Amino acid sequence: MKPLVAIVGRPNVGKSTLFNRIVGRRIAIIEDTPGVTRDRIYGDAEWLTHSFTVIDTGGIEPDSTEIIPAQMRRQAELAIETSDVIIFVVDGREGMTAADSEVADMLRRSGKPIVLCVNKVDHVKYEDTAYDFYSLGLDAPITVSAEQGLGVGDLLDEVCRYFPAIEQEDESETVSIAVVGKPNVGKSSLVNALLGQERTIVSNIPGTTRDAIDTPFTYNGKDYVLIDTAGIRRKRAIVDETVERYSVIRSLAAIRRCDVALIVVDAEQGLSEQDVRIAGYVHEEGKASVLIVNKWDLIEKDTHTVEKFKKDITCDLAFMDYVPMLFISAKTGQRVHRVMEAANAVLEQASTRISTGILNDIMGEAITMSEPPSVKGRRLRIFYTTQGGVKPPTFIIFVNDAELMHFSYKRYLENYIRKSFKLDSVPIRLIIRNKSEKDN
Repeated sequence: MKPLVAIVGRPNVGKSTLFNRIVGRRIAIIEDTPGVTRDRIYGDAEWLTHSFTVIDTGGIEPDSTEIIPAQMRRQAELAIETSDVIIFVVDGREGMTAADSEVADMLRRSGKPIVLCVNKVDHVKYEDTAYDFYSLGLDAPITVSAEQGLGVGDLLDEVCRYFPAIEQEDESETVSIAVVGKPNVGKSSLVNALLGQERTIVSNIPGTTRDAIDTPFTYNGKDYVLIDTAGIRRKRAIVDETVERYSVIRSLAAIRRCDVALIVVDAEQGLSEQDVRIAGYVHEEGKASVLIVNKWDLIEKDTHTVEKFKKDITCDLAFMDYVPMLFISAKTGQRVHRVMEAANAVLEQASTRISTGILNDIMGEAITMSEPPSVKGRRLRIFYTTQGGVKPPTFIIFVNDAELMHFSYKRYLENYIRKSFKLDSVPIRLIIRNKSEKDN
């Protein structure tokens, strides 16, 4: 799982500007108005050999009792709770404030590594203000100008120093399985059926589960953690002042940290727009997954019922047509025994490693079967392919010009790899790079 880095601080110190600079694109809204960023925003980033996820947060106003600032503070607290490293941003032009001291005290109580970032230092006249922040009792401050990109490399060097060492993947490591879906589709009932005990509260009231609950268990001699999550509602269905908003955020975080996601849908309701959104989030995260159609015992059936459901679902989930489906009843136990089998099967595919020699032989076959396209007289040339990672299987293809890789030909190569290595039930990633990028 990628390390999580939270960017926190009081309002209008440049957190969103720094976030956009680190992730390399403009995701967070930037204005000189305190409180523009209210909810947390996630973005993936890379620095040197490290890949990590950055969380942008709204400004922390420790003493404010107004509704919006209080809500933003709770969002930031949640980001701190889930992060591995905290970047504490202060304003180098304005200098030290009492609010900075209060935020620093809050961060220290978290016990997380803290990197102190003095922002807006884009001129030598502001350098001396950095010394004021030594009084916070944190490690030496790092001066940056997020707007101009000055000092950001030094900042990221320090952040990455706190990341855990990359270890070789252990085949016997504990597997995390997240059970996700809308409220009241039977997630907790499925968890209890898999565990064989009443581990989580089950009721017909949507939203009974308000947090992600981790339960270790053993199946066929292998260790697992089953994560029961709160139902993920549409944004407009969430009341801002309830704890539900924060439960949803924890559910999305559970997807990010799991190895396999069980996407539970209600057979009576069919696949809804929100189900598709949840599945899309799992797909974007590159997670191995199984679509669980629950409450199948309540459906009137004929000889074509399963085929019709599969056809409808495949149409709505065209972007993840690889996902395997199971039709179960958590209440009666129908086919529940097949859930773990399916989860293990997709995890095995997602963990597949392919030797470089065999991979390039297969790519050579694919190119022979269908020649790469040409654009304005220039033909795409594929030099070399290597596997860049697993979960999901990721393949890096080095070419003469990445812009010549048409979407349809990339899709063709993806399907050829799927068929050749039996990766038909998991997402895979193809990264196209110019050969010079490899040589540098």
